[in-house]
Amino acid sequence: MPGTVGRVPTPATPGPGAPTGSGPAVLAHDWADTPLGPADDWDVSLRAVVELILDSPMPMALAYGDDLVLLYNAGYAELLGTKHPTALGRPAAEVFAEIWALPGVGAVIERCYRQGESFLEKESTLPLVRGHSATVEQAVFTRGYSPVRDSAGQIVGVLTVAAETTHVTEQLQSLSEVAAALAGTLTLDDVARVALRYAITTFDPDQASFAVDEGGGGWRMVRRVRGELLDEADERLPPLWRRAAADWSAPVVQAARSGAPSFTRDGQPLRDTAVDRHDQKIRAMAALPLGTSVVRGGLSVGYQVPHTWSPAERALLAASGELIGQAAERARRFETQHGTAQLLQRSMLPEHLPDLPRLRIAARYDPGVDGNAAGGDFYDAFLLPNGSLGVVLGDVAGHDVQAAARMGQVRAALRALALADPTPDAVLAGLDRLVTSLGTEAGTHELFVTVAFGVIDAERRELTVSSAGHPAPLIRRGDPDGRFHAEYVDVPAGPPLGLGGRPGITTVPFRPGDTLLLFSDGVVERRRQSLSAGLATLSDAIAKAGSGDPRALCAVATAAVPGGTEDDVAVLAVEHALKPSRSASMEVPAEPTAPSRVRHWLTGQLTEWQVPESVIGAAVLCTSELTTNALLHAGTAARVEIDLSAERLLVSVADSGTRGTVTRARTDTLSSRGRGLGLIEELSDAWGTDPSVRGSTVWFEILTPPAAHP
Repeated sequence: MPGTVGRVPTPATPGPGAPTGSGPAVLAHDWADTPLGPADDWDVSLRAVVELILDSPMPMALAYGDDLVLLYNAGYAELLGTKHPTALGRPAAEVFAEIWALPGVGAVIERCYRQGESFLEKESTLPLVRGHSATVEQAVFTRGYSPVRDSAGQIVGVLTVAAETTHVTEQLQSLSEVAAALAGTLTLDDVARVALRYAITTFDPDQASFAVDEGGGGWRMVRRVRGELLDEADERLPPLWRRAAADWSAPVVQAARSGAPSFTRDGQPLRDTAVDRHDQKIRAMAALPLGTSVVRGGLSVGYQVPHTWSPAERALLAASGELIGQAAERARRFETQHGTAQLLQRSMLPEHLPDLPRLRIAARYDPGVDGNAAGGDFYDAFLLPNGSLGVVLGDVAGHDVQAAARMGQVRAALRALALADPTPDAVLAGLDRLVTSLGTEAGTHELFVTVAFGVIDAERRELTVSSAGHPAPLIRRGDPDGRFHAEYVDVPAGPPLGLGGRPGITTVPFRPGDTLLLFSDGVVERRRQSLSAGLATLSDAIAKAGSGDPRALCAVATAAVPGGTEDDVAVLAVEHALKPSRSASMEVPAEPTAPSRVRHWLTGQLTEWQVPESVIGAAVLCTSELTTNALLHAGTAARVEIDLSAERLLVSVADSGTRGTVTRARTDTLSSRGRGLGLIEELSDAWGTDPSVRGSTVWFEILTPPAAHP
């Protein structure tokens, strides 16, 4: 008897006349017309086997005589489903006609009966239909067959024990899958997300928790509750960590602190640490320490009903803790290295760009590779003594601390040279001598540095620019018919710095309504794609952008060319505004009342500026979501800035947290709950996220009607 086919009730409920543990229904069956004969005449050994079968909670059956007629218990009846009770007293070959000829089914049972050979198959996959569904699934069973002898020692039948192990097999498969998922994690946020998803889907608890130590005292824990509706956006977001003191007594923390697991079958394991009704309802809980000496942490699963922890479950939980612990250790190491490298990188970039009435400026930098190394891309914008604006974007080859240090030297030297003589070709000539000197000092002639430097004179409405081996700048211009096009500045492409070349110089018009874009080669270069194709794609995307706002164009530029890049990506945009814009800002404290205060302030400010009510409503709603997000995920004060021009309203919310995005792929993901993401996408015309020296900035813009000019 294979222990399958037929339909298994879901939930399993015995049919009419189903045998129970005491077996009256089986014994009441008319066995006289079967090879077993009347029950009163059964051999004493046979009767003992039948009593064993009927009293066992495991699915068991007896195939008796040459015809192998069936007698079975309640557990086996559940496996038979609708084949019960008519299967009682019928030959096994008839009952299991669909699979009797399959390997390891009928032939094995007959050999056990004819030759007395016991048989154990730890894992066999057989078709199974559950309940009244027509869907056939492949279920996994452990099956054992043993010969049954009468008091005279003759083989009279075969005893079958069949246990479905599909769930255990699925759990082992899920362990393999979570190992693969953990291999792709970079941060503790990633590890927590994978660990909780795995715990919920594998053990089906009412809640699961993941906790780690803060490194300098204290703990942080994140929880998933059964039934939470998490959409794709939520899965990409930083988890909402709950922080606690070093002496926190939660079971998951106690397991992490002691290194020993704990299992509660029935009780109130969260009685002293419950924070809501979900915790209060938990009666059974398993808490496992993570298998690492570097990161103290733990994983727990809890149920609202009593639960017995089987040896298999305990072993699986222990194995899970080992895998998650290894991933947490890698993540902690990555976050430490990433934080150091990125802090070095961004501390050498300007934290604040000039705030000018007619020239609006924005920049964006995304680290390449895996975000774990400092790079050499840099940008800068600064006022010159003659009132012009100097703008620069450069690239020092390399992705290490040395490249970042050289980048800092080049950027500082460029600003010093420009303040003395802002002529672009003269500035780059001086930089060329510096890079040559740095190469000689380092004992190498392979110091590769490219730079584009320009001077914007807003009064004369012109741009003067020079390039040392760097991609030509791009300008977005308006046509008389109201359309826009983008054109690359025809600047002589001089050699990279350090080769003794004299860069050329070009002066072009830069009128109100134009936007200048400086970018690094990481924006347009892709493997298996020509550089000219990348440049054309970028130009087309900038021309089709909804507005010339510099922050929006930076976002458009970084996403214009499809495909991944291992290079750093840096963009600097400057818009020559048609009219001066109005701006205001507000410091937002990390307090529960902050979002309502922001809503009140923003409504008043925009009303004073006579912004249309439809724009005010959308802006207030989006800003409230972003402010709440900043307070939740960064846990620090935030700064809200608004800028109203003739064409659009720009709102940005900056936090000073350090748990921002770490890879380029994630910088385009809004760190808000799924509702916030949907609101921003629906109510704004453009939005994006920008990493800063510390923390990140989330922004959106809404185009305003022509009458809403400041």
